[in-house]
Amino acid sequence: MTTVQSPTTHTEATDPIAALRGAVTGVVAGPDDPEYRRATPWNVAVPVTPRAVVIPADADDVAATIRIAADHGLTVAVASTGHGAVATDESSILIHTGALTECTVDATTRTARVGAGVMWQTVMDAAAPHGLAPLVGSTPALGVVGFLTGGGIGPMVRTYGASSDHVRAFELVTGAGEQLRVTSTENPDLFWGLRGGKGTLGIVTAVEVELVPLTQFFGGALYFAAADAPAVLRAWRDWSADLPEDTNTSIAFLQLPPLPDVPPPLAGAFTVAVRYTSVADAEQAAAVLAPMRAVAEPIIDMIGVMPYSAIGAVHSDPVDPMPAFQDHTLLASLPADAVEALLAVTGPDSGSPQTIVELRRLGGALARPAAEPSAFCHRDVEYTLMVIGVLAPEIAAVVPVHANSVIAAMSSWSTGGELPNFAHSCEPAHLARRYDEKTFQRLADLAELHDPAKVVAVGHAVRHMEPFTL
Repeated sequence: MTTVQSPTTHTEATDPIAALRGAVTGVVAGPDDPEYRRATPWNVAVPVTPRAVVIPADADDVAATIRIAADHGLTVAVASTGHGAVATDESSILIHTGALTECTVDATTRTARVGAGVMWQTVMDAAAPHGLAPLVGSTPALGVVGFLTGGGIGPMVRTYGASSDHVRAFELVTGAGEQLRVTSTENPDLFWGLRGGKGTLGIVTAVEVELVPLTQFFGGALYFAAADAPAVLRAWRDWSADLPEDTNTSIAFLQLPPLPDVPPPLAGAFTVAVRYTSVADAEQAAAVLAPMRAVAEPIIDMIGVMPYSAIGAVHSDPVDPMPAFQDHTLLASLPADAVEALLAVTGPDSGSPQTIVELRRLGGALARPAAEPSAFCHRDVEYTLMVIGVLAPEIAAVVPVHANSVIAAMSSWSTGGELPNFAHSCEPAHLARRYDEKTFQRLADLAELHDPAKVVAVGHAVRHMEPFTL
């Protein structure tokens, strides 16, 4: 374990960029340097303008950056792919983990060791020759570490549970500069908090995850025309209520732009997508899906047996950077009147400006307690509701307002909770909604112990606040 002592005085008058360049072996970029552009997030609507961008070569660089930031009265933010970005200004140094690209698979133990700069696609490619698979998010273009520290709700969540439940170990640099190995037996309090606590407890430089023996699945997506959207949503609500655990599904109202990479039946039109994955044999999985196929004639049917490496096609999330607004809530139930309320505010005749309005069916393995308890909360919710709008100039002002109205329309069935990876705001009131009170207070206690100077208290970082409000 390496410990960097917390400073007793700040040296704001000196140049932090010069200090970083003298201590870091990786890249240090100021605003005028080309590598500074690495700070630009996937959601380009989020202003990210740190004092400097550090691309560390190893954990020692991360610890040195934290020490120098503390010396200069600055905070430290972290990014990888830029998903889930939070606003950052010159009061922070941004650590971009893109150079931490280690990825090794141990087929005997069915594990992978992954650096903080690695995306899920890389892990899938490394695991596939061994007949193994990582539990990825809806897009393989997501960073591994951010997904796991937020809990990890992927397209197989009902079957295997939260992806964070499959973490074996973290390599962590705390806000006090300590470099720690974190497992269920080494620093177990941190192991509890890192799975669900996002950036609360420091900067993860590597993670070890369990892999599952899975090479293919039955699934994909059915796309229906706007006229069929009400019937499809009503049928999906009934059908999804009692699915077996080997089956996962979500439904989304889509208004995709007329771009070259969007299939013609979907481009510039209102459509509805039923996403589906099953690890049952193909005949059984097709039989479970049959009621949804019978609701209406799909305009696109891309359901079938797929290699696990193609799982990103189920959601077909956008990859290119864009300005977006996202919000979500958790639903305790989805009765018939909730479906009608959602149709009224987001259906084909509603005038909704949102690009994606998605319901995901949860439950199954997610609802059971994890073998190792963690800070990830809200396992008992039945559905997530997510709203994503592109902030195009002509609708930029109305997208957030309408998103708020969607959340409000579903308030009768909402728990008021949020999930760390789905939420758009890191304001204290929103942070509180991601945890029960006991979990929130325990995370805040751990943060005070391991980051007393609040060096990494940026973005999704739980700290003590009064009063606690959910």
